[in-house]
Amino acid sequence: MKKHLNTLFVTTQGAYLSKEGETVVVKVNQEIKLRLPVHTIGGIVCFGNVSCSPFLMGFCGENGVGISFLSEYGRFLARVQGPVSGNVLLRREQYRRADDQNYSAQIAKSLVIGKVANCRTVLQRALRDHAEKLNSDNLRSAVDDLSRSLESLELNQPLEAVRGLEGDAAHTYFNVFDHLIVAQKEKFPFQERNRRPPLDNVNCLLSFLYTLLVHDCRSALESVGLDPAVGFLHRDRSGRPSLALDLMEEFRPFLADRLALSLINLRQVQDKGFSRAETGAVMMSDEVRKALLVAYQERKQEEIYHPFLDEKITIGLLFHIQALLLARCLRGDLDGYPPFIWK
Repeated sequence: MKKHLNTLFVTTQGAYLSKEGETVVVKVNQEIKLRLPVHTIGGIVCFGNVSCSPFLMGFCGENGVGISFLSEYGRFLARVQGPVSGNVLLRREQYRRADDQNYSAQIAKSLVIGKVANCRTVLQRALRDHAEKLNSDNLRSAVDDLSRSLESLELNQPLEAVRGLEGDAAHTYFNVFDHLIVAQKEKFPFQERNRRPPLDNVNCLLSFLYTLLVHDCRSALESVGLDPAVGFLHRDRSGRPSLALDLMEEFRPFLADRLALSLINLRQVQDKGFSRAETGAVMMSDEVRKALLVAYQERKQEEIYHPFLDEKITIGLLFHIQALLLARCLRGDLDGYPPFIWK
């Protein structure tokens, strides 16, 4: 159990939430683990095998405290909300803001700053930890280019310019991505980012991990009442979760990319786990997919420092924290959206 931004996150499997007076009580194996006055929280998010008493759900509904239920791995299942809900007001504000090109550019700029800064940190850490195995000159040049992109993003830029800077930074980053692979290079070559379908083992890994990120971001946005389909950096397209794609940008480098690199460099995935179809598409075996899912969930249990909250949280809660911060920004409680920047 952990409380962040007035939201109670319950991840302990088998936990039971009930009402006692004006408080929310969390029990595990009949033992009280936490007791919180309802007026001190704005929402409850339950992961996996976590149950709530009907009396608590009604009590929270009366007091404007939404309860979201997600799978153990973070997939959104349902939300219990009282008759008077701020969600419609939040979504209406989201739609108005998304139609405003200038406001969209400001949110998009924050998202891209988070992504580019985290890409730069991935390269800097590689230089720090494996300089003797890498092409240091190319990596340092890419770090300098990403730093210049960050300087450009600090300026007031129209939305299309922000999107252009994001594309240039991604090109710079993936141009040197192959240098970060220090083991099994002959079986895991990387030339460029490709998808639909992925054409090599590395892109196959990245595409699968990015899919997991999108699902987690979508669940987090739904749990705070935002519409995952209406974004700021990614514009509306039928069937596309544009806001989830927006939110995942800052998580790509330090979570998905580094996990893929670790699996390759530590030889936890091997070439025999991939196959190529006649179309050229590369697919992973069930064994590789299972190993990837296990590694991803284990990574989400690790703790990481959040500079805006000034405390440590598990990586799995990052999606929900950032979704809450975005909702607060749209409501006007924050002057701008603070992206997660990995240090």
